[in-house]
Amino acid sequence: MKLGLISLGCSKNLVDSEHLIGLMVARKGFEITNDLEKADVVLVNTCGFIGDAKEESIQAILEVAEKKNSGNVKKIIVAGCLAQRYAEELISEIPEIDAVVGTGEIHKIEEIVDAILEDDKIVKCDSFEFLANAGTERILTTNPHTAYLKIAEGCNRRCTYCIIPQLRGNLRSRTIEDIVEEAKALAANGVREINLLAQETTEYGIDLYKKKALPDLLKELAKVEGIEWIRSYYMFPNSLTDELVEVIKNEPKVCKYFDIPIQHISGNILQNMARAKSGDHIKSILNKIRTEIPEATIRTTVIVGFPGETEEDFEELKEFVKEFKFDYVGVFKYSREEGTVAHDLENQVPEEIKEKRWAKLTNLQAEIAEIKNRGMIGKVVEVMIDGISSESEFMLEGRTRGQALDIDGKVLTNDGTAKQGEIVKVKIEQNFEYDYIGAIVENEKK
Repeated sequence: MKLGLISLGCSKNLVDSEHLIGLMVARKGFEITNDLEKADVVLVNTCGFIGDAKEESIQAILEVAEKKNSGNVKKIIVAGCLAQRYAEELISEIPEIDAVVGTGEIHKIEEIVDAILEDDKIVKCDSFEFLANAGTERILTTNPHTAYLKIAEGCNRRCTYCIIPQLRGNLRSRTIEDIVEEAKALAANGVREINLLAQETTEYGIDLYKKKALPDLLKELAKVEGIEWIRSYYMFPNSLTDELVEVIKNEPKVCKYFDIPIQHISGNILQNMARAKSGDHIKSILNKIRTEIPEATIRTTVIVGFPGETEEDFEELKEFVKEFKFDYVGVFKYSREEGTVAHDLENQVPEEIKEKRWAKLTNLQAEIAEIKNRGMIGKVVEVMIDGISSESEFMLEGRTRGQALDIDGKVLTNDGTAKQGEIVKVKIEQNFEYDYIGAIVENEKK
């Protein structure tokens, strides 16, 4: 039977998708197809974090349901965060769905497939048992030289706007030994770049080792032969230690890349979000990174329109973004989610004000980025080649250590001598938004 996949949402969700299809291929003999019209079973791995993501997931399910009604698709499996959050509603409201699989039931996909092939309908969303290990079947959907590596599942924090702990459970870390084993297996199959994922990577290991163990993990991963770049995502400001900064500064394989979602800088808003200790605490952390590692890339995300955000709160945030000059900023409008503390807070901000604040901050960051990007012209940077460019078949594209997979732009070159996965040096000649164009001046010598 042929299996089609639609994977929505974040990169953490993509890793779940890779495990799901890996299990279905290895244990049930499915053949993967990229053409949904030819798929017997379609797996839709959904996102349910905020309103826009939920709408996108519902639309994807409905489109697959149409294919089932037309006779092309035989069975539909819905997984992921939306499935965990609205299991009964989904299978009741969209009768074409045959199975709903929660985030903690991925390891039960074999019995779920058996059930739906016998024309049963099934919902499995009762537990948060699943935590992948190095032996869990997986099929990479990224380029063969790069992979995401999930080091933990769930979250112990209770940010007032966030539904994730209800969808993923509490923090469950993998052991350092198990993660290193998977990294070695990835390297043996040609992976050169690993991207570490967790809900909060800086809180990795607290449950197992009673301490923040990301520095220890990075040092062990750096020993893996064949892995050249290591990047860590989702660093919670309160948990970013001096030890971690030192490891990132001094370990050559670890990218000087800090993905730190501050969400806001106003003390009042941070307190109501149950986020960082204070705006001053965030500033001290960020300034320490800039002092210790001037060349570091710093990405963040911020939320505008959180309940109670005054014009003064917003101006404080805007001024800080203007002053600090992040390399990348993701600006999000607050999404009011049922089941969260913030849903019931007073002083909800009207949508039109959220929209205006979003536009102001987005435009400000665009101006900052344009100045920063022009400053790259003439510099020689290390680039990992991802393959033929999506812009033109006559160009190659890749990324610097400061450009994370799929979110931070890319480097284009018309030099066709480099191979996919190769690390080259490129002299930047021009920029376009977050993308750069340049010529290869030195090929990798291995």
